Amino acid sequence: MRYADGGGMNAKERARREAVRLRASELFAAGAGVPEVARQLRVSPKSVYQWRRNWAASGPAALASTGPGGQRCKLGPALRGKLAAMLEQGPAAHGWDEDQVWTGARVATLIGRKFHVSYSVSGATRLMRRLGFTPQKPARRAAERDEAAVTAWKEGAWPEVRTQAATGGWICFEDEAGQRQRPPTGRTWGRRGRTPVVTVSGRRSGRISIAGLIALWPGSRTRLCYRIRVHHGRRGERRSLSETDYMRLVDGAHQLLRAPIVLVWDRLSTHVSKAMQQLVAARPWLTVFFLPTYAPELNPVEGVWSQCKRSLANLAAGTVDRLESLVRNRLKSLQYRPATLNGFMTETGLQLDSPPP
Repeated sequence: MRYADGGGMNAKERARREAVRLRASELFAAGAGVPEVARQLRVSPKSVYQWRRNWAASGPAALASTGPGGQRCKLGPALRGKLAAMLEQGPAAHGWDEDQVWTGARVATLIGRKFHVSYSVSGATRLMRRLGFTPQKPARRAAERDEAAVTAWKEGAWPEVRTQAATGGWICFEDEAGQRQRPPTGRTWGRRGRTPVVTVSGRRSGRISIAGLIALWPGSRTRLCYRIRVHHGRRGERRSLSETDYMRLVDGAHQLLRAPIVLVWDRLSTHVSKAMQQLVAARPWLTVFFLPTYAPELNPVEGVWSQCKRSLANLAAGTVDRLESLVRNRLKSLQYRPATLNGFMTETGLQLDSPPP
């Protein structure tokens, strides 16, 4: 079999085939017959006949590998490096600003524009894989995000958070999420060409609001606290968590930890309201820091929501009360998995080893 760009057969497979041919050469020298060689090497007799003819005509060197078959790559190592850098810049940097998708056709066009080399769509796709690119579902990032503010928070506010907690307090990250009766869609097995169908709730009135808090400090077991509020869609019912709900969550964490709390959360309107400011001022053991806007990757509680929602994919929950029970079950199981909670913190990139000097 031949492979365009020499990228179809990996090094491990080439090494295996080389070992098989070397063993065949040894068996031919020992006088083994074609059926015996084919049986030992688990190859077809037709291949063994061809190998033996080559071996008889030119010796063992005739069975040595000549490298991967197929065309050589049209782009040299230097040009491949330049192409990889262009691909990392994104499609918008090269004129495709209506969307943000690299396709084989676009990559082939880009190669033609920049290097004046013709590539087919399939050849460009194989080349991308050779460069280490694979089809992936991209993460979203708000266009309004201020990268300078995020960097300033990491270098300024985060060390101050660690300093505030260095006297014996706990660093607590808080975030909130919602879940409707209609669950997120998850992958499942199905017959090729037949899209699987799952039965889900069609109701839109019932939903739940969840507030989660991760408390951590080096050398101590990471804790997860949460508070859930069910919304049945009744007239006059509040559709979100109130300032009192959030503060009850913080009070519960304080009673559990028995230590001062340095709270880090986003700038949700409920978090910055006058009522919340009064509640915070009435608790001398509580210090609050705000995350920069549009920077959810700095909050480890986002990992809790991601894992919880994945576990609820394709859920056939009949009522909102049943949904509440299942969400509590998922969060309860995470409370007994501190290593997973630590992993969520690691994903933020924020160092928690020790406070700065």
